[in-house]
Amino acid sequence: MPLINLKKKLKHFDQVNKLAIDSSTALFWLRRDLRLQDNAGLYHALKENTSVIPIFIFDIVILEKLEDKTDLRVQFIHQSLTQLQQQLNELGSSLLVFHGNPVEIFQTLQPKAIYTNQDYEPYAQLRDSKIKAILEKKSVPFHTFKDQVIFEKDEVLKDDGRPYTVFTPYSRKWKSNLTDLHLKKYPSEKYFSSFKKIKPTTLPTLPELGFEETLTAFPERVIKQAIIEKYDTQRNFPAIAGTTKLSVHLRFGTVSIRNLARIAQNKNEVWFNELIWRDFYQMILWHFPTVVRQAFKPAYDRIEWRNDLKEFELWRQGNTGYPIVDAGMRELNTTGFMHNRVRMIVASFLTKHLLIDWRWGEAYFAQKLLDFDLAANNGGWQWAAGSGCDAAPYFRVFNPTLQTEKFDSELVYVKKWVPELNTKEYRKPMVDHAFARERALKVYKEGLG
Repeated sequence: MPLINLKKKLKHFDQVNKLAIDSSTALFWLRRDLRLQDNAGLYHALKENTSVIPIFIFDIVILEKLEDKTDLRVQFIHQSLTQLQQQLNELGSSLLVFHGNPVEIFQTLQPKAIYTNQDYEPYAQLRDSKIKAILEKKSVPFHTFKDQVIFEKDEVLKDDGRPYTVFTPYSRKWKSNLTDLHLKKYPSEKYFSSFKKIKPTTLPTLPELGFEETLTAFPERVIKQAIIEKYDTQRNFPAIAGTTKLSVHLRFGTVSIRNLARIAQNKNEVWFNELIWRDFYQMILWHFPTVVRQAFKPAYDRIEWRNDLKEFELWRQGNTGYPIVDAGMRELNTTGFMHNRVRMIVASFLTKHLLIDWRWGEAYFAQKLLDFDLAANNGGWQWAAGSGCDAAPYFRVFNPTLQTEKFDSELVYVKKWVPELNTKEYRKPMVDHAFARERALKVYKEGLG
């Protein structure tokens, strides 16, 4: 469909949706919380109003930066919104979907109030502050709530009031602060009668949004407690189903963090700690937003990265000659997912073996990961590079061969993604491990003084 026709069609959707909104109607703005159950902001919107319409905005500020028109995240969001629409239609209501710049869209709306859940990323904070200012001029309240984390912002601090920068003491304080109230479910369904009764609206299709559909099967929205119970013993082995693959559902809020934390608390301490890591990295991003562009430890910005474009491309393609690294990158490029243990290995390889700036790897993961989360992605990459808070020491250089022997000894995972292994078609290692390790230690030492 020609671009001009696409814009005309999307503008039509927006105009039709605006007709359903008046000054007696409160709006709930869905963002990283694509569910109706146990949704903090939605609960308050429904409880405090008798006429509520949920809305979603395909934000062009974000979408126009996506070069891949088969981006799996957009497809996942669209699929989730379709499911939400079905649920709302069954309740006699509807989801209104807009396409554009949220700041400009809210300039044209005059609802009774706006309800939404907090988003802690720098762009989201700037966007929300602009929208709040616009709404204040119209005397429209803008209510925000905590939903995607258990503890936010300043809720877990040191005794002297400063933020933690090391995970273990943070997690101890996190657990000591935790009460049943923090994990209590928001019973949104008690107030579903407050959804405004309107005729079902039509959602724009992916092609109408400028994206292409694929036949990708996304991870199920199923909490597999058997996996959680064995998580601490199975999580490091990429060939087995030892992780829940709920990360994409946590990222877009199709599951409740409170529900998962209640299960984790009773089932597996290690998995429980993984959920606390999410809060930790969100807290770091909130208190130290400069980590988006800079090393958390400033000295690490003095490292002289090699940044070889040809070597970076071999890493991106999964063609390094190190099977576990190549398997991980090919899995990522094909599915939008990479096993957590393998993420550490490929990140270490890029930053230590190839001496390529961690920001390059972080940016590539941001393009490809289905479960991409700015705080966690940044934290993970800075951990691997040694530059982050509570990071691996710079002299820790993962040996891909030893990692393979330890976590994929039968090569089940590797052979799935590198079928040409042990044939003439598979390339030799692009760099010798011992040489690369010594080179990395030298460059890091020189950079850190």
